[in-house]
Amino acid sequence: MDLGLEGRTAFVSGSTQGIGFAIASELAAEGARVIVNGRTAERVEEAVATLRDVHPDADHAGLAADFARRADVTRLLEQLDGVDILVNNVGLFGVAEFGSISDEEWARYLEVNLMSGVRLSRHLLPAMLERGWGRVLFIASESGVNVPEDMVHYGVTKSAMIALGNGLSKLTRGTAVTVNTVLGGPTYSDGVAAIVESIAGAKSAPVEAVKEAIIGENATTLLERFLDPSEIAHLVAYLASPAASATNGAAIRADGGVLTSVL
Repeated sequence: MDLGLEGRTAFVSGSTQGIGFAIASELAAEGARVIVNGRTAERVEEAVATLRDVHPDADHAGLAADFARRADVTRLLEQLDGVDILVNNVGLFGVAEFGSISDEEWARYLEVNLMSGVRLSRHLLPAMLERGWGRVLFIASESGVNVPEDMVHYGVTKSAMIALGNGLSKLTRGTAVTVNTVLGGPTYSDGVAAIVESIAGAKSAPVEAVKEAIIGENATTLLERFLDPSEIAHLVAYLASPAASATNGAAIRADGGVLTSVL
């Protein structure tokens, strides 16, 4: 399906692997020029090279920046313009007991998971509004609706991201700019794979058995498996396209049927 993205420029934060790279690759496959982002120049260069090999029809590029470092973000913003599609994907996640999470760790999660989207949107949204077309997308999580007891800090930042997307959408009235949020479910990204493999190694158990056990603990999942990053990317590409012109200010689920309440 041609989604009409040829000639558009997209920036995807946190996109050298996992869900972010799947989104970058999907947008590139639809003809967009993609600017990828990661914390190190080496990882960014590798991701750009892969995109150029697989999707050679556009001059894909990359910008290295660690969103936990203000100086990195300032430098990135100085180099970033002409973006039609902003995908706020970068984020930290981890399991921790609520009482053990320090103020510094809370600040780090808010800085990366929330303020990255604030700063990127503040920088790029005005030009989209002036041009009259654009897409801002937030990659949130079902954990922002049903906050896990062992990931309270993560869930709270994803809740804030959902609120941010909702508020920004109200600035787009009368334009062809949209702001939407995708609520992902348990996804077998590179980071999740590393955690699963670590648990499997510690228990001397097969990786597949650990994956099934983790999903089995979540009784509400209708999919009964981890999502593949490409399944998130498919939805993002649609929402980034002109075909999704009537979808604005929405929080849309790609969660495998984890959430059972009405959002």
